Amino acid sequence: MKGMVLKEISTIEEQPLELKDLPDPTPGPGEILVKVSVCGICHTELDEIEGRLLPNLPIVLGHQVVGRIVGLGQGAKRFKLGDRVGIAWIHSACGTCDFCKEGHENLCPAFKGTGCDAPGGYAPYTVVGERFAYLIPDRFSDSQAAPLLCAGAIGYRDLMLSGIKRGQTLGLYGFGASAHLVIQMAIYRGCEVFVFTRSEAHRALAIKLGAAWAGRPEDPPPRKLHCAIDFTPVGETVPKALNVLEKGGKLILAVIRKRNPIPPLDYSQHLWDEKEIKSVANLTRKDAEDFLLLAAQIPIIPEVQEFDLPEANHALLLLKQGKIQGSGVLKISDSN
Repeated sequence: MKGMVLKEISTIEEQPLELKDLPDPTPGPGEILVKVSVCGICHTELDEIEGRLLPNLPIVLGHQVVGRIVGLGQGAKRFKLGDRVGIAWIHSACGTCDFCKEGHENLCPAFKGTGCDAPGGYAPYTVVGERFAYLIPDRFSDSQAAPLLCAGAIGYRDLMLSGIKRGQTLGLYGFGASAHLVIQMAIYRGCEVFVFTRSEAHRALAIKLGAAWAGRPEDPPPRKLHCAIDFTPVGETVPKALNVLEKGGKLILAVIRKRNPIPPLDYSQHLWDEKEIKSVANLTRKDAEDFLLLAAQIPIIPEVQEFDLPEANHALLLLKQGKIQGSGVLKISDSN
């Protein structure tokens, strides 16, 4: 099979992913073999490529994987051949540490990320433990389902950790793949949503999806925010969001890494009055399972822009430049 491989840390502008011949994977005990139909692209891939997150090189990237089961390893019996499943960022966790026992497997010291610590979905076939795969609801096409597995599921975790309540105001900083799904959940929950983004096209999409207001990150919103979620890769948005939080408000940082440092914070200006900052690390299987059910119920329909697998470098460059509306998805199955 041919897959897109990252061999060394680079900038995405240098087009570091190469289409390479790879051995067909074989499922081990308790694993399933998935023929990949599509794989979403994510800012986490940019973090891996550019060295803010260190992958196990060389690596096949991709952690928003949708495909059909074509092989079962010894003892695998959760699914049957032909089932359509998704694979998310959590590739495995130990299951025995205190974090795993308490339902916080996202914090497991042995946590492995799909497409980072183990091969991902930028290739026609991949394997994963059957406990870390999820049936895809019939409501969604393959391309619609792919962003739900990370952008949607981690956005769901962001929203749950924010503690936002019906009738409260939620600010979204950045309006890419995850935020355009979170806004649909927040409005469904009865929240008023304000969106902060430099992109005029993204502001228009936010209004189309139900935002009560959309402006630039430095613009003052109509009212203070009870909660804010920062999806941006830059540090400057953190003090901007804290400045417009209501007393007792909470800011969720929804990225694995920031490309540049968070500026110094002034305690009395940014943090006093019981304001909180909380980071979000990875996601659990329960996050993915619960979110897929909720997404089908609402329903949440992602805006999707499709690319062929050999266009992965170009698609990721557009993602870095903020030029993708909604979510980018690579078509894999015709790349054998």
